[in-house]
Amino acid sequence: MTHAASRSTGPTWRFVWSHPAHVLAFGLGSGLAPAAPGTVGTLLALPLYWYLGPRLDAVEFLLLIVLLFVVGVWACGRTGRALGAADHGGIVWDEIVAFLAVLFFTPDDLRWQAAAFVLFRVFDVAKPPPIRYYDERLKSGFGVMFDDMIAAFYTLLALALWKALLESF
Repeated sequence: MTHAASRSTGPTWRFVWSHPAHVLAFGLGSGLAPAAPGTVGTLLALPLYWYLGPRLDAVEFLLLIVLLFVVGVWACGRTGRALGAADHGGIVWDEIVAFLAVLFFTPDDLRWQAAAFVLFRVFDVAKPPPIRYYDERLKSGFGVMFDDMIAAFYTLLALALWKALLESF
């Protein structure tokens, strides 16, 4: 644990900017939000997607997601070790990357994106099986990133079922 992140006060801006891994893991500081940092981090994915989506083709975007996931394993692992908490609440890179993946497969319509946001937050917070299983057992950067990707999968599955229901009427 560093001088900039004590157990009594929690991580600070100084801690976040002390290493590139912390900057990423804390979503450029969005993880320092006093309430619901995971939600704030998830929201950060929206402008990132709106900027990157039109500029990258499908293969480039998917390769970017893979790269961001791999970098996230490193950044979240290093930051979790520095904080003494593998999945500290301020670590939000996992939400950002997972929600970028959700947005890639979601129709480019604000209603669908809003529904995706709500569903993703519900799955990320509620942690239905097997999300909770992996969240509790994988205490590493990979574990931090992986359980959110399962929440992303559940979100996409729910959206696909919803879309299929709407099209059947």
